[in-house]
Amino acid sequence: MPSDTQPPTLGILLISGTHERAHYAFVMAAGAAALGRDVVLFATNAGCRALLTDWSGLTDAGRDRHVRESGVAGLAELREAALELDVRMIACEAGLRAEGIDRAGLLSRTEVAGVATFLEAVAAGQIVTL
Repeated sequence: MPSDTQPPTLGILLISGTHERAHYAFVMAAGAAALGRDVVLFATNAGCRALLTDWSGLTDAGRDRHVRESGVAGLAELREAALELDVRMIACEAGLRAEGIDRAGLLSRTEVAGVATFLEAVAAGQIVTL
């Protein structure tokens, strides 16, 4: 059980390959990390595209332009913030294989592991699915 001074780890399970869900996964990750929470973002299946250096394969990736023009941080800025805030990012090994995604294209510091690693990292913390 987490102590009173350390909030529980936040686990974010990203299973969708849409820009909207990927964007919000990183909003949640960066926001929680900025508040001092440990955050683990686990992407699987089409969600793994959000962890690629070139995330243009996300469904409706062009939406990012509208988001930025509206004065909201875009996906690139949010991913950079997540890295700076030490969000732990894990790409599901099975999800990468299922989508035919090469792990060589993943963001730096992205681990490749399975769901057991994610669940162990989150332990008694909270899990949000997007």
